[in-house]
Amino acid sequence: MDQVLFYTLAAIAIISAVITIVARNAMYSVLSLVVTFFTLAGLYLLLNAEFVAVVHIIVYAGAIMVLFLFVVMMLNLNTTDSMVTNTTTNKVMSGLAGLAMAGILGYASWTTVLPAASNTAATDIGSVKVLGKMLFNEYLLPFELTSVLLIATMVGVIVLTKKEE
Repeated sequence: MDQVLFYTLAAIAIISAVITIVARNAMYSVLSLVVTFFTLAGLYLLLNAEFVAVVHIIVYAGAIMVLFLFVVMMLNLNTTDSMVTNTTTNKVMSGLAGLAMAGILGYASWTTVLPAASNTAATDIGSVKVLGKMLFNEYLLPFELTSVLLIATMVGVIVLTKKEE
């Protein structure tokens, strides 16, 4: 049952990611990216990483995609006039870049040796308790530096957007 669910979610994620790239309408592209994010959250749930799945939905599908939708609506990008013209050079370069990426991914998949599966039952791997212990013990310094960086960014945005009287 898990394999069927995995392959279904993976197929939906791949199809919606391709639609994100090839959609002519920017709104369709953004909405298919939301579908991709939800299917990735479903894959996280299959890996017993409930916290990561919920945070993924809240942060990416919630906050960032709302921002993308506002930008698309404000800039009125749903018209075809604002799209980049598809010249032959652009198509050839895109095809070559896609083939190069497919070759790199194929080579990496072919040469990667996966470790043997262990028989230990790891039910606490994706739990919030284990994640909290790791975050505040092993990764405390990067966590605090990230929070300082985000606060500095927020203050900078407020200073830049404030109108002078």
